[in-house]
Amino acid sequence: MITDELRALHARAASSSEPRSTSKSLFLTAAWGPAVPAAHAGTTPPRFDDGFGITVTRQPAWVDAEERTFTFTVRSDQVPAYTVLPGQVSGEHVIMVTLPAGYDSTAAARYPVHYTLHGAPEYPNASRTKRIVEQATAAVPLITVTPNGGGRGWYSNWVNPGALGPQNWQFFHLDQLIPLIDTNLKTIPTRQGRAISGHSMGGFGAFRYAEHRPDLFSYVGSFSGDLDLVNPEIRAAVVASTQLESYGVPIVPIDAIFGLPVWPLDGVWNAQSPAQHVASLRGMGVAMYTGDGGNLLDDPVQAVAENRVRQTALVTAANLTAAGIPHHFIDYHDGSTWAPGCTGKHSQEPCLQADMNHFVRLIMQQLQNP
Repeated sequence: MITDELRALHARAASSSEPRSTSKSLFLTAAWGPAVPAAHAGTTPPRFDDGFGITVTRQPAWVDAEERTFTFTVRSDQVPAYTVLPGQVSGEHVIMVTLPAGYDSTAAARYPVHYTLHGAPEYPNASRTKRIVEQATAAVPLITVTPNGGGRGWYSNWVNPGALGPQNWQFFHLDQLIPLIDTNLKTIPTRQGRAISGHSMGGFGAFRYAEHRPDLFSYVGSFSGDLDLVNPEIRAAVVASTQLESYGVPIVPIDAIFGLPVWPLDGVWNAQSPAQHVASLRGMGVAMYTGDGGNLLDDPVQAVAENRVRQTALVTAANLTAAGIPHHFIDYHDGSTWAPGCTGKHSQEPCLQADMNHFVRLIMQQLQNP
């Protein structure tokens, strides 16, 4: 079971006031590196103890013979049930973890942790996410954690969850999962040892979590994130996610997550919008990545989606600049100078791989590491 000493260690980490470093605002044209074979982390996956309101229902098991990435399954009293995608079991949360090569639970070395949040409607243990993370971290001393965010969880504590019961995704991830990871893995359990990023809905979640809890993270990144809840197109996308079974069953009321999206009842939408609340990111590393959709007639759904989320990145970047907060804004337009195979669409693996490669390089310059 979890010791009092480890609980105290995490409490001290959460209140850490270590010096913070900053990055510079810039536009870049390329961040593509050659594929590097994954290396083994070890032969026995770690074993996890329960704690912090989380019950471990399935112990870690390697995903494949590479023995770097494992999944485990938990239940949380903050999200005891949720709308599920095919193959998911309501209330059972799969967590995917990629360890650095040479990770040894008996050694003294401790590693920084990168939490990366999936989009909607996606799975935390998607094979694409595994490929992207393993390539970006093949030679990097970094632990990467991808938690379940549900098909439409939106990384928020829902306003009106109704019959589903509590949908406190923020409490689950920040107050329960982070200390569970710090207790059961060889992490650097401080702000200087953590970064967070995400794609699409996950980019929204990463910025929202970093803004709400700047004490936990020293770097935040968005890969084509939905960063502006004031934007009517993003509001429409969130509402649509509540009504489409492709985002999970059962569907939920349109006001379930943030309340009604119309004035004067849209106070929660306004309050939770990352683009308008960047002040708390001061002193944190900040990076945003986006394309413009490229040829809008080529895969028009993905092209238009990227074109519109780009507008939210532009608003966020403008607000960061106005607040005097240094940041990286990588606008790769049609992707032609960013990565082979990237044409600037919303959910293209080559684009996301280049995003992750670049972001990992950035955070490893700032995170405390072995």
